[in-house]
Amino acid sequence: MRATVRGALHRRHHLPNQDAIRVFGGASSPASLLIALADGHGSSKSFRSHLGARMAVAVASRVGQRVFAMDHPSQRKRWAENDLPRELVRVWQERVAQCLARHPLTETELSQLDAASRRQVLAHPLLIYGATLLLVVVAPQFILYVQLGDGDILTVNPEGGVERPFAKDSRLLGNETTSLCSVNAWQEVRVYLQILAGTPPALILAATDGYANAFRNEAGFHQVAADLWQMLQQGGVHAVKPHLQTWLNEASEQGSGDDISLGLIWSPKPLAQ
Repeated sequence: MRATVRGALHRRHHLPNQDAIRVFGGASSPASLLIALADGHGSSKSFRSHLGARMAVAVASRVGQRVFAMDHPSQRKRWAENDLPRELVRVWQERVAQCLARHPLTETELSQLDAASRRQVLAHPLLIYGATLLLVVVAPQFILYVQLGDGDILTVNPEGGVERPFAKDSRLLGNETTSLCSVNAWQEVRVYLQILAGTPPALILAATDGYANAFRNEAGFHQVAADLWQMLQQGGVHAVKPHLQTWLNEASEQGSGDDISLGLIWSPKPLAQ
């Protein structure tokens, strides 16, 4: 399941939805599924970040699919930890360079910036497309979690307990975040390959930071994941999917004001089966 909404503040200021989300696979079962979410920075210097986010999820979907063809656990682990971060950043930056070649910066765009921002953009054009990235790949033997920048991935176990595959990054304060446009961005990519043994997650939630920021605290955000799991357990997909757009709009209107994109991976059976 997935949904994305334009933020309440973005609607008021006539700004586009700067998030993007893409799903691959999972037509008949979530046992083989990929979901990617990206959040364009949306600052004055990142005025094409909605395009950067779209390119990010396209690249993550294309690159992430490669893990499905790998049979040996050690091959998957080596690729995920060593090659995947470099490949995600390299391909995204190539896409951005192609976009810039087709659509060079215009004086109209640059005229909207102050002198310092103009110098930054001219020195580092990737900045105008800046975006964060979340990627979750689910297969029968493993789950691959990838994160660059802000945003949140939560897992819910069969007893309803909520956890994070990654600890909160203390460097991500306020509007500061690591990004696909950062220098040496591949070094900032966080990767966790979970081998499915014992009790796998019952639900995986991935969301751009506008969702968590709509809540007063971490406990409130975690409760949403637990509540979604409970509703899915009791009523299945039809208890949640038709309402996602409305719930996200309410969260943005009453909370963060930001764009919100949400991906949910759930199955009536354990994800490992």
